[in-house]
Parts: sequence; C-alpha cells; structure tokens
Amino acid sequence: MFVKIYHYHIPKEKTEEFLKIQERAAELYGRYVKFETSYLHDKDDETKWLEVTRYKDEDVYRSSMKLLDKEEELHTLFKDESDCLFENGKRGVKIC
Repeated sequence: MFVKIYHYHIPKEKTEEFLKIQERAAELYGRYVKFETSYLHDKDDETKWLEVTRYKDEDVYRSSMKLLDKEEELHTLFKDESDCLFENGKRGVKIC
C-alpha cells in the first residue's frame, strides 16, 4: 500500500467549492487508478483538513500520475483547488 497525505487550510466559505472540485478530480483519477480517499477536518478548527489517499503501491501511483498529467481538465481543477487554498496571501497546503 502507498499513502499520500495532504494537510489543507481551507477558508470556511470555500469548503463546499473545494469538496466539489475534489469530487470531480476523483472521477478523473478513477479512470486511471484504483484509490481510496478520506477527508477529515479538525474538530476544533473547521478550516484544517487532512486528505488521506491510499493506492495499491507506489509503482501504481507513479504510473497513473504520468497518465493523469495528460488530462487537461485536471490541470484546470488543480488551479481552481489552489484558488480555494489561499488566505491572506498564504498557500494553505502541505504534503506529508
């Protein structure tokens, strides 16, 4: 198993938009790779989120990412996602 963990800071007013973007991105990912993702938010600070995604193994992950890189819509979604993650001029994502 290979796991990717992202830590996000999402302004409350952007949460719904962020989750819709993630839903569409998951549809695109699902065309190329089998994975399972969970989103968790901090019980004390609703702007703090974790994304935990599991793949069969790292080779499967890496080969699928090469294919996904050709998906133009995914590039647009990531730009939209990035717009949700900025607050006070700071980008709110950390890859663990």
